[in-house]
Amino acid sequence: MMLKKLLVFPLTLAILITPVLVQAKGSISAGKAKVANCANCHGENGNSMVATFPKLAGQHEAYLFRQLKDFKDGERNAPMMAALAMALDERSMQDISAYYASQTISTNLPPVIFSDDDDDDEAATEKNAEEVKELLLLGANLYRNGNLKSKVSACIACHGPKAEGNRPSSFPSIKSQHSEYIIKALTDFKKGTRSNLPDNMMHLIAKKMTEKEIQAVAFHISMMK
Repeated sequence: MMLKKLLVFPLTLAILITPVLVQAKGSISAGKAKVANCANCHGENGNSMVATFPKLAGQHEAYLFRQLKDFKDGERNAPMMAALAMALDERSMQDISAYYASQTISTNLPPVIFSDDDDDDEAATEKNAEEVKELLLLGANLYRNGNLKSKVSACIACHGPKAEGNRPSSFPSIKSQHSEYIIKALTDFKKGTRSNLPDNMMHLIAKKMTEKEIQAVAFHISMMK
């Protein structure tokens, strides 16, 4: 129990000491008219149809604004996003962020594990379902409790009991996000290729996670509403 408290404490403390972002106050109506380029990947209402592109609907306005700023300033490495962000002035970034924050995130279908097995093979389908069930249970436990043995902190400490995030501390909402995108994001943190977090917190957590744990927690988060 003491170790469990110690794992959660650093993230709880981080919530208290993380600098609060200046709230970007944009116009929802103006933002709707400015998302044409964004909609190609993220959808007009912020619910991307391609699972490797993140959903933006319902995300905290200040968090979206910060990410656009980081893309534009080169703090977050993503050539495609950097090129788009470079064309935006601060007002446009505020408006786009306000618009997507006002939208409702869509729910996901239950996750599946793709394999080379014949889709019509009943035994393979049953095995797939059992593997998904196992991963969802593991993911739920990791989200709530972390991994005491490997000192992986619980996601709930920063992202909340319903994965709604923490607006004042700029921790993003992650509920109903595509599992494929969450896997990519955690893998990028694990490898150190995503580097726009000054406190390096997600790097420290992700590098301790196994590929199975990353997949499991991604599956669980994708089902949270």
